[in-house]
Amino acid sequence: MFYRETGQFKTSYAADMQIFPIRQDRIALWVLLAVAFIGIPLLNAFHIWPFGNEYMLRAILIPFLILSLAAIGLNILTGYCGQLSLGSGAFMAIGAYSAYKFGTGVHIPFGLFDLSIPPLPMLPSILLGALMSAVVGILFGIPSLRIKGLYLAVATLAAQFFFDWVFIRVKWFTNYNSSGSVSAPDLNFFGFVVNAPIERYLLCLIFVAIFALLAKNLVRGNIGRQWMATRDMDIAAELMGIRPLYAKLSAFAISSFIMGVAGALWAFVYLGAWEPLAFSIDRSFQILFMVIIGGLGSILGSFLGAAFILVLPILLDQVPHALGVPISVETVSLLVFIVTGALICWLLIVEPRGFARLWSTGKEKLRLWPYPY
Repeated sequence: MFYRETGQFKTSYAADMQIFPIRQDRIALWVLLAVAFIGIPLLNAFHIWPFGNEYMLRAILIPFLILSLAAIGLNILTGYCGQLSLGSGAFMAIGAYSAYKFGTGVHIPFGLFDLSIPPLPMLPSILLGALMSAVVGILFGIPSLRIKGLYLAVATLAAQFFFDWVFIRVKWFTNYNSSGSVSAPDLNFFGFVVNAPIERYLLCLIFVAIFALLAKNLVRGNIGRQWMATRDMDIAAELMGIRPLYAKLSAFAISSFIMGVAGALWAFVYLGAWEPLAFSIDRSFQILFMVIIGGLGSILGSFLGAAFILVLPILLDQVPHALGVPISVETVSLLVFIVTGALICWLLIVEPRGFARLWSTGKEKLRLWPYPY
């Protein structure tokens, strides 16, 4: 009965349309933010389990936040606008390599006139790299005006393979490094160099909180309603006055921008040094699975899907050992594929909207408990 809304009256339209109109949701959000921004750093400072060691931050929390951000970007395009994409890894790679070039200096020879840009600070480099990803996303989103479904997925898959080839073959993107791998520059933000794992965690957390709030407000606004109308029935949306050119390309642009930021964070904050295989087709499928499992058309679902995909291999590796049933690494990797595939099939049949819908259903039951639903 703690989820009842009795006595929570709305006296204005703004109060009724706020992101979390129920008081319990607002309290839960503030508690979650307090734990994330204050609790975890304090536990890490005093070396209190489980956040007192670097493993929890480096191997779980930091990749969870970055992959959640990438899933939010894909969810805007696929979940809210209905445009199937298999090029998430490519857009992340564009953001990473563009941010690297802006951070180390850009030199483009034009015969007698050379274009040279000095190395930029880290924050402008990440944002400009994401902007490059958004521009490429618009270019590869143009086919969505004529094709849809699997045909559009193949077009975005072509982007994935094309940029995999570009970043491997064109040495300019790696500053002519013979090995093909690059190392990220120092994470210098306004004179403060981010080095410690807890600092990297807080940096990712700030980016994720800002872009999650931005995405939540976008999907609730006019542009979000255009995306969802285009997703549900694009012909009817066009008859209602919605321009498919604006709706689809804006979804590609914003989605690619967010995935570009996620790619830069993945390369600079999590990996530190990377090569093109870090953003291969496997990364695209991983993010797509997060969106499907977590819930299409749900910002919360992006976090739930990322948590599941990231925690599942750890559970399959640690739980059998704790029970005295040691299994090999190869078996764990196979079990991850089996469990993930089986869960996707089950969700597509039983609950196509994923874990986010199950969570929403649970809240609806709590609002009426102990009465029958």
